[in-house]
Amino acid sequence: MGPVKIADNIYWVGAVDWNIRDFHGYSTYEGSTYNAYLILDEKITLIDTVKEHLYEQFIGNIKQIIDPKKIDILISNHTEMDHSGSIPRLMHLIGKDKPIYCSKMGKKNLSLHFGDKFYFIPVGDGDKLSIGKRELMFIETRMLHWPDSMFTYIPEEKILFSSDAFGEHYATSKRFDYEVDKDELFKQAKKYFANILYPYSNLILKLVEKIQKLKLEFNMICPDHGVIWTKNIPDIVSRYVEWSKQEQKSRALVVYDTMWHSTEIMAEEIVKEIAKEQIDVKLMSLKSCHRSDVITEVLDSGAVLIGSPTLNNNIFPTVSDFLTYMKGLRPQNKIGAAFGSYGWSGEAPKVIEKLLEEMKFDIVSPALRIQYVPNAQGLDMCRDLGKQVAARLKQLK
Repeated sequence: MGPVKIADNIYWVGAVDWNIRDFHGYSTYEGSTYNAYLILDEKITLIDTVKEHLYEQFIGNIKQIIDPKKIDILISNHTEMDHSGSIPRLMHLIGKDKPIYCSKMGKKNLSLHFGDKFYFIPVGDGDKLSIGKRELMFIETRMLHWPDSMFTYIPEEKILFSSDAFGEHYATSKRFDYEVDKDELFKQAKKYFANILYPYSNLILKLVEKIQKLKLEFNMICPDHGVIWTKNIPDIVSRYVEWSKQEQKSRALVVYDTMWHSTEIMAEEIVKEIAKEQIDVKLMSLKSCHRSDVITEVLDSGAVLIGSPTLNNNIFPTVSDFLTYMKGLRPQNKIGAAFGSYGWSGEAPKVIEKLLEEMKFDIVSPALRIQYVPNAQGLDMCRDLGKQVAARLKQLK
């Protein structure tokens, strides 16, 4: 992809990664982009770089606009290697003595990645940098989603370079929100939030409040992944607020894996009963659904039920994997329940229940265990669990 002019003398010069399918355990079936932005002013400024293996695509884009050696300043909004990976090659090209502006934690982290061979200049929250006609403002966004994260804002054009906030893992030849399918865009934005920013919901709400107090306005939000927001800025900001509040919703999600279909039979019976009670419910098998897609559904679900057979006195591996992943993302305000079939020991549902309790889930019913294949009485127990979950969710309406 070639460079794209996004505003007067401001260009997208990033790289499109069409082939990536996994990002730290997050299924990126639509690929991704690593966005970098070039600002032509008295001091030519580059915001962020790209993953190292896409350096040639990135530097080729810059070369179509200027000689890269003319770059005066690099701003690193985030240390993670998908954005900083090309820093060494870039700095050896443009001059190792040129300044790299970053947060205070960014200086530490960049030094730990690349050593002290570059000229790192730390900036604080609210600090400003004149580059000529424009004055850049830095906004600290610590732990959104790394300790070094920050935003860069151009007041004159009301453009926010938002690092990993408001992004999507979404490879496309288009650069702006209004150029792509809106439903797909928000689907990918939601998945990105659920898998990357979910644990930092309280910090996001504080950041939105802070921006409102500063009375900052946005004509454009330029994230480090995905497309640039222009037409849909109020919508994506309001959705971030909604997702961050984690308010309980009258919706159930049933997640499971199965060995000989007995746990699957239980899951299906529970889902039928919840649906019969006029509650929105979704069933997801961990054999066919990726953990990152399941956690996206957790975001909108007031109740999450987890089913597993017992294998070697423990949870089935795929269920254990998902629970570990979910625990790290720290969903809040969830009703929970555990269920599963077993042969002779039956520990899995109890282990699941304990993990859900550690995650502060409100357990609606003791772990449901059925030996081998559910009989008529066992199916009644599954239906009863479904009714209990539905009753709790109706209270939220």
